[in-house]
Amino acid sequence: MLRIFLFMATNIAVIIVASVTLRLLGVEPYLQGSGLNLTSLLIFCAVFGMSGAMISLFLSKWMAKRATRTQIIEKPNNAAEHWLLDTVRELSNEAGIKMPEVGVFPAQQSNAFATGWNKNDALVAVSAGLLNRFSRDEIRAVLAHEIGHVANGDMVTLALIQGVINTFVMFFARIIGNFVDKAVFKNENGHGIGFFITTIFAEIVLGILAQIIVMWFSRKREFRADAMGAKLAGTGAMIAALEKLKLETEVPNQMPDTLTALGITEGMKGGLKALFSSHPPLDQRIATLRQAA
Repeated sequence: MLRIFLFMATNIAVIIVASVTLRLLGVEPYLQGSGLNLTSLLIFCAVFGMSGAMISLFLSKWMAKRATRTQIIEKPNNAAEHWLLDTVRELSNEAGIKMPEVGVFPAQQSNAFATGWNKNDALVAVSAGLLNRFSRDEIRAVLAHEIGHVANGDMVTLALIQGVINTFVMFFARIIGNFVDKAVFKNENGHGIGFFITTIFAEIVLGILAQIIVMWFSRKREFRADAMGAKLAGTGAMIAALEKLKLETEVPNQMPDTLTALGITEGMKGGLKALFSSHPPLDQRIATLRQAA
């Protein structure tokens, strides 16, 4: 129920923000007679596409906390929490960013994630499973990896790429819908049901294909975060943490789908599924670190 509420709340916010923006800009309707006003269409798609990505970015910390039931450590209650805060503070100082919020989420899978709308207002969280099964050196390496995501501005960049992709998916889907409506359904009086059905179908197909681009970038940023993790915590510790993650492929992924790309691992994927994977194979990440060393 919580995920459904968060999804609905985000979409309502997108509609409100985009509608107000379009009205303030005085954008004319893109459906004009039997044709399309391409300038208005592009502005319409850009506003809706970027609004969705930016609102998701600004709400990312709030949504992540609730979706994962992350408990923020405000006042450490034990030695482990003291160490966790001190380690994140140390790594943040070395990376040149403001100390992020630190939390623990109740998942048995060993995982961690970082999110936030900018590098000085971020959240870094680790799972209870990771704290229970990893050594302190390995945990420090995982935290350094997540700090790397924050310092590299990966959340902002990924949101901008997603916004641009959303814009062009909506834009070309409506152009395809208009073409099919005229060429196939022979509708010369406005836009008929063919336009709307084709547009929806085209958005689905183009959206799936566009995710290949987004996931390609996501995989690239994992290598950069691994490199930062190795720089801050040591190459040996970073490799040891990734090796430990390889041993836990049988543990089911308990991260919400919307946060999978933010975690340190998402499990194994092969074949065509690899094109839609947010993370490279662990063997490839380990080999890259060893080669760099």
